Amino acid sequence: MLLRRPAVLIAIALLALTGLGGALVAQMESGERGILPIDSSGTLEITGIHVDVGGKDAYSARYAGWRIAQREGFKALWAKMNKRPASEAPSLSDSTLDNLVSSIVVEREQIGPNRYIATLGVLFDRTRAGELLGLAGEVRRSAPMLLIPVLVSGGTATSVELRNPWQRAWAQFRTSQSAIDYVRVSGLGVDPLLVNAAQTRRPGRGWWRNVLDLYGAANILVAEVRLDRLYPGGPSKAEFVARFGPDGRTLGSFELTARNSEDLPRMMNEGVQRMDEIFVQALAAGIVRGDPDLIIQPPPPPKEEEVAPIAPLIQPTVVQVLVTERGDAGAVAQSVAQIRGLAGVIWVTQAPLPGGGVNLAVNFRGDIHALGSLIASRGWAVTNRGGILYVTRGAAPGVNATP
Repeated sequence: MLLRRPAVLIAIALLALTGLGGALVAQMESGERGILPIDSSGTLEITGIHVDVGGKDAYSARYAGWRIAQREGFKALWAKMNKRPASEAPSLSDSTLDNLVSSIVVEREQIGPNRYIATLGVLFDRTRAGELLGLAGEVRRSAPMLLIPVLVSGGTATSVELRNPWQRAWAQFRTSQSAIDYVRVSGLGVDPLLVNAAQTRRPGRGWWRNVLDLYGAANILVAEVRLDRLYPGGPSKAEFVARFGPDGRTLGSFELTARNSEDLPRMMNEGVQRMDEIFVQALAAGIVRGDPDLIIQPPPPPKEEEVAPIAPLIQPTVVQVLVTERGDAGAVAQSVAQIRGLAGVIWVTQAPLPGGGVNLAVNFRGDIHALGSLIASRGWAVTNRGGILYVTRGAAPGVNATP
């Protein structure tokens, strides 16, 4: 028995480590962050359409259910956009609806041999359906608002530091149908450091200016939910609070319940819809608006300084120069180098002359008279003969023109 006890202890230790390892893996999985918001700029969505239809087979029943969802979805979306009963919505043919519908979103479905029961959502193309829905004109929207979703559960407040159902509900929200221009963060990169639950409790505007400038927003909206679970996986109750600005001004609150963990996403999606309504009502009342004190103003443009007019550039001229200096090759090369270094000389090409000297083609920014005067000022005798400069080194300076 004494020999078996260490083996038993080792087995218990391995089981404990295995359990700890599983807990660590679970913690790492729940610790993943980053939920990219969906792009809803080109679609209009209606959700929660319940269908229950039969057919000769499962495919026919499902196809008929989707047809019904398109018809009821358009009427429900028309009623929502126009604030009127769905019975007054126009009835469109299935072929017309096929051109307006972008996709069908399956929220929940049960498929039988000849029956289809589902809860569906319908996405309509905004460009095609906008006129029929009464959205031909431009919709007044707010200034860009940085949205910070905060979930308080088990006494711990988190925003985008960890993935949670509240952040996911906002990421899946179709913002194109709202009058609020939401700026939603994904939780990737530096988002958890700049936009987190602790940041929402800081009223200092200095830090907020930098954060809002980075995300291109004009103010802050905080969507906070306090989630209380009766037991893990069981019923839960949530209190939703809408806040505005760095000071956390409360705009409204409400409570919702979920039957179990599977019903939690439905509750969060409903909470997003109702919280958006609170923000829109505050916008209509003139409460939700951009704050000039939170916007970094660009520096004033520099004063225009008077710039002196630029003198027009003198067009270059190619002048033929004959250096008649007699001597060794070194003296000739020195003379050519001095002409190359004259102000206004762009380039010089040379060819040797019989009996000594050199024939130069000088590209000079100026005319032949200016070049002759410049060479003469260096102590050479210059003679202009028919547009060709004859240069002799060591003679008395001067420029002679011979017709």
